[in-house]
Amino acid sequence: MRAPLSLSSPGSSSYVCAACRTALTPTTTLLSTRQTTNRNHSLTYSTASVQSRSRAINVAIIGSGPAGFYSAYRLLKRLPDARITMFEHLPVPYGLARYGVAPDHPEVKRCTETLETVARESPDNFHFVGNCPIGEGSDALPLTAITPHFDALLFAYGASKDKPLNIPGEDLEGVVSARAFVGWYNGLPEYADLDVDLTAGDTAIVIGQGNVALDVTRTLLAPLEELRKTDINEETVEALSRSKVRDVKVIGRRGPLQAPYTIKELRELMQLANVGFAPPPEGWDNLIQAPRKKLPRQLKRIAELLEKGSKSPLQTSEKAWQLGFLRSPATFLSEAGAKLEAVGFEKTEYELPLPELLTGDPQSDLNALRAAKVQSTGQKGLVYTNLAFRSVGYQSEPLAGMEELGVPFDNARGIIPNDRWGRVMSPSLGIGGAASALTAGHVPGMYCAGWVKRGPTGVIASTLDDAFLTADVMAGDWEQHATFLGSGVGRNGDADVESAGYEGVREEIRKRGIRSVSWAEWEKIDAEERRRGKERGKEREKIRRVGEMLRILDS
Repeated sequence: MRAPLSLSSPGSSSYVCAACRTALTPTTTLLSTRQTTNRNHSLTYSTASVQSRSRAINVAIIGSGPAGFYSAYRLLKRLPDARITMFEHLPVPYGLARYGVAPDHPEVKRCTETLETVARESPDNFHFVGNCPIGEGSDALPLTAITPHFDALLFAYGASKDKPLNIPGEDLEGVVSARAFVGWYNGLPEYADLDVDLTAGDTAIVIGQGNVALDVTRTLLAPLEELRKTDINEETVEALSRSKVRDVKVIGRRGPLQAPYTIKELRELMQLANVGFAPPPEGWDNLIQAPRKKLPRQLKRIAELLEKGSKSPLQTSEKAWQLGFLRSPATFLSEAGAKLEAVGFEKTEYELPLPELLTGDPQSDLNALRAAKVQSTGQKGLVYTNLAFRSVGYQSEPLAGMEELGVPFDNARGIIPNDRWGRVMSPSLGIGGAASALTAGHVPGMYCAGWVKRGPTGVIASTLDDAFLTADVMAGDWEQHATFLGSGVGRNGDADVESAGYEGVREEIRKRGIRSVSWAEWEKIDAEERRRGKERGKEREKIRRVGEMLRILDS
């Protein structure tokens, strides 16, 4: 019989996935050039009759994750003759859908079939350029080498870094980025050699309570026989088989009604075999405060699930996890200054009692409870551990060369400033050339979608909607003769002659000696991964290193 977990008290220690099909309902009529309002996004174009462009638009998309491939899909639905070139710094496509989605969520990964549809149905209109970093350096393609060949450039490269906590001891051995850990167990080449010691102790702490935090927790605790059925790498399974972690504490600075997890992720953890759930030491009444009957439906379901607990009794379970609330991380501690030994937290409390936020209006109550603020009490506590994961969000970074093109970047928010429709805002009027009345105040021909547009929030379904909006706006701008790169003219300054597009940039890539990867070559890598997976009785075994991918192509 296991002893209950405890958190130390203050003062002590052709395809678009089925789930997203509804977003496809308004297709070719959305944002048409005549008498059309986008009823989904409240954006209206001029009702004046406009003569269609006499040539196809040439678009460069940077990033092949969900924001990139949904944008490509939608743009080709709106402008079937569009020419799209998609750049990806890895030899393989799909970004977060391949390397960020949990291995035991194969249904979510099916969204990648959207890009397969684009490549299959539009082989003459779509080019994938993998293994081609964008930016500075001898192995990279500068942005300035791309823009002369295209009418528009769409930034859809996501969030490549994780947010630090910026507290003392964050560089201690045993403090691990959740993004790096997720990349490691998903086969991301960047983290193929990540050294995570899962044998140092039986307790791990996850700081943050979003879905990524719960993915990390589930991977640490899930039965190995279930993980082996997924596309998780054999090297990772072997490392997890040696893990001594039996208890995981998932700790956040706010309360159970404010935490950013979803009920689906909570339920999956509650249903893990032989994994018990320990309630927080304060008790649910003290944390939730409001009468359950008065909670909005969404929060009432979360409260009921938390209070019900796990299917496996805590006392007889082999492993366990616990949610800790109203605790803000303050420091990582080590007596010798090398390896993590404990995490220090400061206790927080609600600024206002939660019942005082209730008005009786479900939507207002939902918004108020989700946004309830907390403040420090000054009380401190410790949780002893040799392994802690920080999981407080991702963040985007600017690409080298953006400033030269007049594309701004908001470092504080981690986004490209835009007008919420996806048009990049000009840092000052006149940058990037004279704009038409339709795009006044914007950088002509520059667009963004996904996390680099709105910040690292939401799930793949919300990225779909966001990417579709940007694609619709770009298509509408093209149809309305807005100003684009090079004033929207093609080769030799002729508006009726198509831009060079892929053919032009291919020569730039060749001159720089970049070994780019085509879609057909990606399919060879894909086939090899599937072959290896079949040998192990699963869908695929991912190749973890870029060099090995290229050897397969060049052998």
